[in-house]
Amino acid sequence: MLTLPTNLKIDSSGKKKHFILMGLSALSCNEIFAHSINYVLDKKPSGSITYEYIVEGFKHILPLGLDHILFVTCVFFLGKNIREIILQASMFTIAHTITLGLATYGIINPPIEWIEPIIALSIVFLALENFMSEKIQKWRFIMIFSFGLVHGMGFASALDQLGMPRYAFMNALISFNIGVELGQIAVITALYLIFGHWFSAQPWYRKRIVQPISLCIAMVAFYWTIQRIGWI
Repeated sequence: MLTLPTNLKIDSSGKKKHFILMGLSALSCNEIFAHSINYVLDKKPSGSITYEYIVEGFKHILPLGLDHILFVTCVFFLGKNIREIILQASMFTIAHTITLGLATYGIINPPIEWIEPIIALSIVFLALENFMSEKIQKWRFIMIFSFGLVHGMGFASALDQLGMPRYAFMNALISFNIGVELGQIAVITALYLIFGHWFSAQPWYRKRIVQPISLCIAMVAFYWTIQRIGWI
């Protein structure tokens, strides 16, 4: 219960009384807002929920998910053909779908303050491997799958902030994941049209494109890592 001091003196201008009323109003608004998302979504038809969550999932990749964009970019650059790229992307998709579902249902509850730095660090590792390796090693798929599990927890955090309708929980979860996949496909398609289609067969492709871009991605992701840990 909130109690106010009885010895508080209100001046003739009523400023203190005004500030108190403002503070109480803010607390009330915060309480209302904290429970408003599900209430609003519960009034929407199922088709609207599907469309809205597909859009939100897509937006979490493009344009809002720069860290996920860089991860998918790393997946793209070490693949020498579309089959290798799709296989890596599929491993990532399967992994983040698993943890997205588990976290959304409350089966796992990873601390976001740890998840975000690990997501950034996963980009560092993948970018450095792109820089040093000329071909895909078998353990790369295990690494991408493992990192995908972590990224799925990040997706779950974004979905939790958005809110979930009680009557269409599974619909919203699947729709959000579809939107994420469409965003990833859009990134891979753009990279293929910009780089892969025109230059991947060139002997200088790795030295002039893959390595410089991978090194830049590693530096950016390393900065994110120490920033998210709180060292800067």
